[in-house]
Amino acid sequence: MGTRVAIACQGGGSHTAFTAGALKCLLTECEDEYEVVGLSGTSGGAVCAAGAWYGLLSEEHTPQGLLDDIWADLTAESPTDRFLNDWVVMSSAVESSGFPTVKVSPYQNPMARAGQRQFQRLLDRHIDFDRFPALATGDAPRLAVGTVNVTAGEFETFCDGEVDSTAILASAAIPDLYPAVEIQGHTHWDGLFSHNPPIRDLFHLPAERKPEELWIIQINPQRIEEEPKSLREIYDRRNELSGNISLNEQLHFIEKVNAWIDEGHLPETDFQKTEIHRIAIDEQFYASSKLDRSPEFLEELERRGHDRASEFCEARRED
Repeated sequence: MGTRVAIACQGGGSHTAFTAGALKCLLTECEDEYEVVGLSGTSGGAVCAAGAWYGLLSEEHTPQGLLDDIWADLTAESPTDRFLNDWVVMSSAVESSGFPTVKVSPYQNPMARAGQRQFQRLLDRHIDFDRFPALATGDAPRLAVGTVNVTAGEFETFCDGEVDSTAILASAAIPDLYPAVEIQGHTHWDGLFSHNPPIRDLFHLPAERKPEELWIIQINPQRIEEEPKSLREIYDRRNELSGNISLNEQLHFIEKVNAWIDEGHLPETDFQKTEIHRIAIDEQFYASSKLDRSPEFLEELERRGHDRASEFCEARRED
C-alpha cells in the first residue's frame, strides 16, 4: 500500500468546481503511490467529497465520472437557468458593493425551499446514500461532512454512514439564502460557519489507518497582496477569512502534535506525524462569483483545479 493520505475539501459554492477538477486529477495521477484513508468537505466541498468517496467504493462508478455528472447537472445550461444565474450573481455583487437592496428572509421566499428541494433531488439522482452504511465498513476511507447546529451553537460533523443528502443540504444551507435544515430535531446551517473543512474527524481512525499526509484543497486565498479598502473588497476578504480561520485553527493543532513528537513528548509508536500540503486556487475571485454556475466559469475553475493538482502530483514524485 502507498502513503496514507486524507483529503479535505474547503467549501466555497461554485468555486468548488476547482475542487472537482483537483480531486479528479489527484485520484488518477496519485492512485498508485497513495492510499486515500479519508475525505472531508463543507458545503460545495462536501458535495465533491461525498461524490468522490462514493465513486471510490461503488463498483458501478468512478470518482471522476460521478464528479463530472454532478457538476454537469449543477451547471446553468438552459436560457432560463442562465438568466436566473446572472441575476443572482449581479444581485450579490451589488449588495457586497454597499448599494441599498431589498432583502427577504429565506423563510418568506418560496423559491428558497424550492431550490433546496431541487438540489437534494440532484444529489439523490447521482449518489445512492442508502448504500453508505454498508459501504462504510472495514478499511473504507472515512467521510466527514461539516455543519453548524444553529440552536446549540456548536459544530456538528456527520461521518461515514451518517452522511446522506440531507446532511449535505445542511452543510450548504447559506443562512441568508436558504432555511436551516432539520436533522434529528436540530436545525443546521452552512458548514462555512463551522469547520471548513472538518479535519479532526479524519484522524479518528485506528493507528494503522491514520493519515501520514493531509492534503487541503483550499478555495479561499490565505494571503492577499493589498489591504482591502472598498466595501466590496472588505466584504470579499471577510468572506475568505471566515472560511480560513477555522481551517488554520485545526491545522495548528496538527502542527503542535508534530512538534511534540519531534521533541520527544509523544512517542511515535502511539502518535502519527502528518505532513500538511495545500492545493490552492492561484487567483482571488469576487465572493459573489461563488454563486456563479455559468458553464464558462465552472469549466475554467475545474481546469485550474486539474492543473494545480497535476503540478502538485509532479512535485510529490520529484521529492
